[in-house]
Amino acid sequence: MKRTDYISWDEYFMGVAMLAARRSKDPSTQVGACIVSQDNIIISTGYNGMPKGCSDDEFPWDRTGEDTKYPYVVHAELNAILNANGRDLRGSRLYVALFPCNECAKAIIQSGVKELYYLSDKYADTPTTKASKRMLDAAGVKYTQLRTGIKSITLDFIPEEEK
Repeated sequence: MKRTDYISWDEYFMGVAMLAARRSKDPSTQVGACIVSQDNIIISTGYNGMPKGCSDDEFPWDRTGEDTKYPYVVHAELNAILNANGRDLRGSRLYVALFPCNECAKAIIQSGVKELYYLSDKYADTPTTKASKRMLDAAGVKYTQLRTGIKSITLDFIPEEEK
């Protein structure tokens, strides 16, 4: 008999997004994204970080003050879209840890993503998230907060012969 405790496609792709988030150097918010084709093939991933060529050590990570991270950081969703290197994203699904801001919503819509799955909507009451939802609704992009029975997935890097 086959295993019955395997994860669903949605859990798998959100897990990939969450793993991508672990690459972020941001000390306060780590977000990952995964773009998937209609036939469940991963097209691209991304996480929030500095643009290529901009050192993580030379640009600010502060959230407040005179020089903050906000003008510099590329969000996970936009990174995933850009990392697709021009591949056709029409009809694809995007999995992301945090509901997209208005700027990322514009890129999601323009790229042709048709479905969005997210874990957290902690900024739901902000003007930027409200604008995101308004644009996504107008463009016909479906968004769903992913709810699953799985609370966590643990990965280990121990070779089978050492277990």
